[in-house]
Amino acid sequence: MTTDDATNNGTPAEAPEVPATPQEAQRDLILSYYGPEGQEELKVGLGRTVGSKSEVDFLYEKDVILVREEYYEHVRGILGQLRLLYGDDRPRSEPVVAGVRLIRLNQGPDPQFDTLAALRIIREGGLVTVNLPDGVRQEEVVTAAGPDAAAPNHVLVVAGNGAGCPAEEPEPMPAGSAPYPGYTVNRAAGEGVRVVVVDSGLDATATQRSSWLKGVTGDPDTSIQGTQLKDYAGHGTFIAGVIRCVAPLAEVIVRRGFGAGGAVTEAKLVRTLDRVLENDYPDIISMSAGTYTFDASRLLSFTVFNERRLRHHKGVVLVVAAGNESAREPFWPAAAPYTVSVGALGTHWQGKAGFSNHGGWVDVYAPGQGLVNAFPKGTYKYREPPHVWTGRVERFYGMAKWSGTSFSTPLVAGLIAARMSRTGENGRDAAAALIAEAQAAAQPGVGAVLLPE
Repeated sequence: MTTDDATNNGTPAEAPEVPATPQEAQRDLILSYYGPEGQEELKVGLGRTVGSKSEVDFLYEKDVILVREEYYEHVRGILGQLRLLYGDDRPRSEPVVAGVRLIRLNQGPDPQFDTLAALRIIREGGLVTVNLPDGVRQEEVVTAAGPDAAAPNHVLVVAGNGAGCPAEEPEPMPAGSAPYPGYTVNRAAGEGVRVVVVDSGLDATATQRSSWLKGVTGDPDTSIQGTQLKDYAGHGTFIAGVIRCVAPLAEVIVRRGFGAGGAVTEAKLVRTLDRVLENDYPDIISMSAGTYTFDASRLLSFTVFNERRLRHHKGVVLVVAAGNESAREPFWPAAAPYTVSVGALGTHWQGKAGFSNHGGWVDVYAPGQGLVNAFPKGTYKYREPPHVWTGRVERFYGMAKWSGTSFSTPLVAGLIAARMSRTGENGRDAAAALIAEAQAAAQPGVGAVLLPE
């Protein structure tokens, strides 16, 4: 398995041996699973957003493109001109969700057109010179399919992107520590409301240790391996705990939507969200993950998923983390108009947290720094600077302190659930009402703010 380089100019990308920043540590982690030495069946490329000055903006699956169904035949025709279609009868395309298909490209060890180059030709068209197998060069006139026809299969990462990560790694807290923010005074908050968390899965033993998690169900967190806590272990459990502290009677289900290294392709993640709609009947979906994107087409599969599926499920609200890169650049899918995007407040709930993304696309900010909640028991080896330089290893006893927009997001999801049970509104209406109230009482220099009751 190989990776494209950051600029896709044919020079192999090599992750740094010793990460100098948390962003490099995140990239190293993902490439350790999906890069040249990785064991996962996914080839990852590093890409630069069109017009961006940064070195690496996003990760994507190599040799694969996503195509809107209505452009499928047109795109297949272009791929045929570029000699990127397989010549046998093996299936090389598959449905993602209604309205989107995935096409696998036929690329040898030295392809003339890599994934992103092929996408640019599909979108822009023009006169293209193609190398034929016998050494002949042939000119092809390609009729553009347009910017909405096809896109990369981006890789989304837990509250980060290909160069991002949670704001900081978890810190152990003594067993029996109280959660922070603490329990709401309204012990009936969230009654009758179902919240589905799409994340790393659930530590079932935590539901026995922490009273506020009683009754929470979901898929097992496979990053908990005996007494060893792997990357992002406990992420979904911590999030479920935050929701239950502000909405104690909400029904919370934690679905495992992310694989090794806290990463997943958008195609797989959208399929998970589609199953959640189909099988779990949520009122609220809480998801703390995202990415930057190739260009203004953003996340194609998410856009079509909203058009064909989400918006037809009346009242279901998708609450998404704004990301932890301290950046104004829109982060997706949080920046999409069909989500509620959540940034993080700093200590004492004043001002934006230094790590939080921000900008007009962020709907609301909520506490996200130094939160304390349920966490698995076990040993965790730190992988980010400065702890990785000292080989730090810590034992956790069931509680942790953690920071990030990953955790301000479920706080807002819980507040929406609490309002729903109080007013009878559906998820979208309750979210809109809460945001309107938060805007009316905006914090100077921050914007709309929601605080636990």
